[in-house]
Amino acid sequence: MTDSPVVIVVDDDDSLRDAMRRLLDAGGFSPVAYASGEALMADGLRPEAACVVTDLKLPGMSGLDLLARLKALRAPLPVVLITAHDDAHTRENALQHGASAYIAKPFRGTALLQVISSVLGRA
Repeated sequence: MTDSPVVIVVDDDDSLRDAMRRLLDAGGFSPVAYASGEALMADGLRPEAACVVTDLKLPGMSGLDLLARLKALRAPLPVVLITAHDDAHTRENALQHGASAYIAKPFRGTALLQVISSVLGRA
């Protein structure tokens, strides 16, 4: 078993999901990726998961819906929401609903790594 924090990635865009998986792996994390919130929930939340990074706009269960599901399960995981549909209302809504962080697309890989490290309390 690895000592790298497990970061769950949920994004319906295959290329972005794969790019984030590679980025997280190179950044010292152990990524596990899903194409939807439903796929994550069907697989079961991994007990070793340290953080969830999810797109806000997904077909079916949205990122906010997934956040609510995780909170209902009392999963104390930080959730980072990413979106290409950035505006002040959406950002405020996400944070009010318990997102640990919010990142607008496009974003730099270093910015995502920094946000994840920050929500996990890593230096």
